[in-house]
Amino acid sequence: MLPGTGRGGGRGSFQDLEATSLFCPRCRKAQPVRRRLLLVLPTGEKYSYLCAVCGEEVGSKTETGPINGVINTLD
Repeated sequence: MLPGTGRGGGRGSFQDLEATSLFCPRCRKAQPVRRRLLLVLPTGEKYSYLCAVCGEEVGSKTETGPINGVINTLD
């Protein structure tokens, strides 16, 4: 079955894909990863993926959408 043709309703079915292992250039093989919050932006949150074995940064992801917290402005 091709992506977007089964249950889930199209292109949005892979929107919240979460990496559990990625290729690490230092370890020279796929390793489990840890996700670390880098920035909280007005448009979403930016995360960094780190190798769980050596700590090398192996990827990043920006999640867009509503922010979980509430920001109050000073009036």
